[in-house]
Amino acid sequence: MLQEQEKEREKPPVKKKRSVYGSVIGYTWKLFLLGLMVVIGYLVSVEYNFFYLFGSSPSLDRLENPRSDQASELYTADGQLIGKYFRENRSPVGYKQMSPTLINALIATEDVRFHEHAGIDPTAIFGAVYDNLRGESRGGSTITQQLAKNLYKTRTDDSKGVLGHIPGLNIVISKTKEWLTAIKLEQRYTKEEILAMYLNTVDFGSNSFGIQVASKTFFNTSPDSLKTEQAAVLVGLLKAPTYYSPRFNPENATRRRNTVLGQMAKYNYLTTAEADSLSQLPLELEYKVENHYDGPATYFRGAVADFMKEWCKQNGYDLYRDGLKVYTTIDSRIQAHAEAAMEQQMRTLQRRFDNHWQGKNPWVDEKNREIPNFIEETIKRTDYYRRLKKKHGDDVAAINKELNTPREMMVFTWDNPAREKKMTMSPLDSLRYYKRFLHGGMMTMDPFSGEIKAWVGGINYKYFKFDHVKQARRQPGSTFKPFVYVAAIDNGYSPCDKIVDTRITINYVEKGEKKSWSPTNADWTYTGAPMTLRRAMGKSVNSVTAQLTELVGWETVVDYAHKLGISSPLDKVPSIGLGPSDVSVYDMVGAYSTFPNHGFHTAPRFITRIEDREGNVIEQFVPEQKKVLSEETAFLMMHMLKGGIEEPGGTSQALWEYDLWKGNEIGGKTGTTSNHSDGWFMGVTKDLVTGVWVGGEDRSIHFRTSNLGEGSKTALPVYGLFMERIYKDKDLGYTMGRFPGPTVKISKKYNCTTVLPKAEPDSTQLDLNLDILDLSEFLQ
Repeated sequence: MLQEQEKEREKPPVKKKRSVYGSVIGYTWKLFLLGLMVVIGYLVSVEYNFFYLFGSSPSLDRLENPRSDQASELYTADGQLIGKYFRENRSPVGYKQMSPTLINALIATEDVRFHEHAGIDPTAIFGAVYDNLRGESRGGSTITQQLAKNLYKTRTDDSKGVLGHIPGLNIVISKTKEWLTAIKLEQRYTKEEILAMYLNTVDFGSNSFGIQVASKTFFNTSPDSLKTEQAAVLVGLLKAPTYYSPRFNPENATRRRNTVLGQMAKYNYLTTAEADSLSQLPLELEYKVENHYDGPATYFRGAVADFMKEWCKQNGYDLYRDGLKVYTTIDSRIQAHAEAAMEQQMRTLQRRFDNHWQGKNPWVDEKNREIPNFIEETIKRTDYYRRLKKKHGDDVAAINKELNTPREMMVFTWDNPAREKKMTMSPLDSLRYYKRFLHGGMMTMDPFSGEIKAWVGGINYKYFKFDHVKQARRQPGSTFKPFVYVAAIDNGYSPCDKIVDTRITINYVEKGEKKSWSPTNADWTYTGAPMTLRRAMGKSVNSVTAQLTELVGWETVVDYAHKLGISSPLDKVPSIGLGPSDVSVYDMVGAYSTFPNHGFHTAPRFITRIEDREGNVIEQFVPEQKKVLSEETAFLMMHMLKGGIEEPGGTSQALWEYDLWKGNEIGGKTGTTSNHSDGWFMGVTKDLVTGVWVGGEDRSIHFRTSNLGEGSKTALPVYGLFMERIYKDKDLGYTMGRFPGPTVKISKKYNCTTVLPKAEPDSTQLDLNLDILDLSEFLQ
């Protein structure tokens, strides 16, 4: 018995068999745990970019401080938005500035359970999978997921890791990042904030990013004023901005709008009757795409952009993405008056120019002979020709064929308010057409603060982008003469000192070579009589200016011009006072401003401050002033400038034709270069200094007679028209009046205005007649 019991103990224990059900549950549980661990490991790996396999995800800082590309905005001194700088034109608005019907349309169409889910909608995901298996394309992304994709660029190359470049797997990883980011967005923001961020980031097409710009682009309204049918159009665009564009595909846009309205009815945001009624309405657009060249002060905005690009480079900002707010010195009202005056004169002047050259080409040499092959040679310097050269190489026949092939194009014209018309012409004909236009540049500045109040760089920025205020440099003619007279007065001369108006020859040495120069007065006549310096400058007498230049030294004249703000190179030659060296309108206005500002040169200033997108001031700009003249000299120069109006034969007396003389004083100086290639006028009042230039794009394009081409006929009228508008606009606060009296003792005699007993022949109808042989290097 004992032996049997021992044998029983020695037998191995019998294992109880598990049921099939228990086995399945056990294996399922293990698989679930394993799968859960794999999923968690995968999610953690994606979140933290394990071994750089998955690419980076948005950081906590980026989630809490989301930054979408935002246009930088340009404001005038009187608070007007005049321009934007952008790659993506976007101006964010808050949730409360959005129409409720817009929000309803978005939720009904894109994410009906938006207020119920936490970033991911499982119902939508399973529905999308089911529909796709049946061959019906449908997305399951929530608004929050779409925001994550748009805001943090979860599908760009920058966010891809090693595995992100594998087809198929890259989509899974991107979706995972969107889910994770969507959940985190829901944790950090309210539903209203998410909706606002979404509508501010999406692309509506037609260069409009965000609901603010889209509302203006398609309907010329704001997000809070959108009608239901308009909101439906914009929400419909989100599916495919080009395909459903109401501008380019109106039938598709109408169908898509009606689908959105149907969704709104389905989810009780509209009644069926309301949706049906709105679906019958036609699309009514006020379509206008905002471009960089739209609006006022276009040339000025280009100058600001040039400055801001360099500033951003030095300060770590991106002008086109960071949503900076740039506040300028420009007054929108003064700018409008300047643009209107320029347009009025240039339109009149162009008709005069076309009649003057009727039947002939206006590109001529010094003897008014047409320059052969001018257009054919000019086009070779264009980017268009360089592209043809790259395309065709040395195949001249192929290049010429394209140059002479007519095509339909929009061109600039003065003939209609739109300032453009459709024409059919070849590239060569197009160049011939455009070379006939006269151009202009104008700048107005407060001489005391340095603030630029108006900047007109040309006749039409869309078609002529070259800026004639700061970018261009042209010969100033007699507007340069005040630098001769200021050098003389600051070195002992007085306005009443006299020099004989007689023909002279000046011998000098330039670069080791002996030369001589014999300047002539414009009418080739000389009075042979002593003439005060004030009258000589007022009448713009070349012979007196040349003698005075020799007396003070042409090097001294150049030094004074630079000291007063002329930044361009100046030739130290006897003719310097007659303006052979190129200068800009920008520099000339700054230099002339030294005279009314009591001898202080104030650098022209066009930006007052820069703010970031949150409104924090990044940099404040203050006037830069430097004392360069004595107050006595500055006062006497203002007295000299009035001579153009007050002295007999003064070259600025055409200003009497304008309504500017109710107890008013104006100092002015005209300028005209050889062959009338450049016409100038510089005008100074007690409040403003203005410079105007008028001329052809090329120096060879100009009027042939002084009665048409001198500065008093081309540039001065722009100033006269402009100042009339300034004084009539009482809201600006500029009034007519006399210049202030001296605040220091004036030791030099200056009250010597010439009074003629009888008519005396004028020695200057033109301001400049350079000797072509001696000064040909200046006219190249």
